[in-house]
Amino acid sequence: MEGKVESLWEEVRELTLGTTVDRLQSPPTPLQFLRDFVSQNKPCIISNAIPHWPALSLWSTPSYLSTALSSSLVSLHLTPDGQADALVPHPSQSSLCFVSAHVQPTLFPQALDLIRRPPNHLVAYLQQQNDCFRTEYSVLESDCDAHIPWASEALGCLPEAVNLWIGNHLSQTSFHKDHYENLYAVVSGEKHFLLLPPTDVHRMYIKEYPAARYSYSQENGEFRLEFEEPERYVPWSSVDPCPARASLKQESLKFPLYFNGPKPFEVTVKAGEVLYLPSMWFHHVRQSPGDGGCTIAVNYWYDMQFDIKYAYFNFLQSLPCRSIDDQTIPEGDCEDDSGPHASSNHLNSRFSGDESATNNVEIHKDRDNVQVHERTFVLDSSMFV
Repeated sequence: MEGKVESLWEEVRELTLGTTVDRLQSPPTPLQFLRDFVSQNKPCIISNAIPHWPALSLWSTPSYLSTALSSSLVSLHLTPDGQADALVPHPSQSSLCFVSAHVQPTLFPQALDLIRRPPNHLVAYLQQQNDCFRTEYSVLESDCDAHIPWASEALGCLPEAVNLWIGNHLSQTSFHKDHYENLYAVVSGEKHFLLLPPTDVHRMYIKEYPAARYSYSQENGEFRLEFEEPERYVPWSSVDPCPARASLKQESLKFPLYFNGPKPFEVTVKAGEVLYLPSMWFHHVRQSPGDGGCTIAVNYWYDMQFDIKYAYFNFLQSLPCRSIDDQTIPEGDCEDDSGPHASSNHLNSRFSGDESATNNVEIHKDRDNVQVHERTFVLDSSMFV
């Protein structure tokens, strides 16, 4: 079966995806977007997509944002190294755990200052999600569109959530996927994405990891890990696509399907551009700041269609892949196929995510029960964000 799965990775690139992500010089018509990209589950970058947004000129000036949001209390996510919703060493075992950020309600001007001038061993990121742009940052709504018109017409709905992201070069997001059609607009700076199609799910080496959260003490400036009670396990990709040079060989031996398979699609989304990231695509994200000292983006989450493509994807995830089933990750997080540390073939259909994995409850995390046409589909996924 492994050889057939590997041939699928090549065939999907030969038949539809190619080797690079399409770049459009202007927004598509709704019909073109639906026919050429949504229906094919194929990403694209749209240049000159948001030239009318006042945000493009206003938000690169920190004083504008600080003044507009001078009295706004926002959810600031804090980590020691910019690795939130990621795998870190377990403090008392020779294994890994899944950790999410400490969330601190903070006045926006103070939050922005921490992002632009990060102190040692503290990385701040405004990434609350959960429709945060229309709640915590509603004063800025007139600076950009409430939705992407051609996307809304093509998808037949308005976005379920609109989110604001403000961070610096220290923050990055590990590989994950979402059950949303994602229109990701960069306002300042650049976002650097590594993308893999849903067909490559076996290359993610998804395992279950105990869930923890950072707790930050303002008194001594130290972080500690607090594990969830009752104990909870999060299915997550084991692959770090950008390991240190010294550990590259070891990582390649641990995860050969990723490092020896087709290269991920690499895209940089610049200010004024929009990335269409189809549902179920795995993505890893880094960022470079703009003139104002931070990277700013707004993204629109539209509900995906749980149609035959979704059924095909779940079937693909269920197929055994010997390189994964036989693989032993040194951290010892996969003991057997029946217990809480089940093998990846039992977990792939439960794996999901976005730029955060456990922080939000209403919009993004609690999607184990998805309402579609007034019927409840119980998904085989343990959603994180």
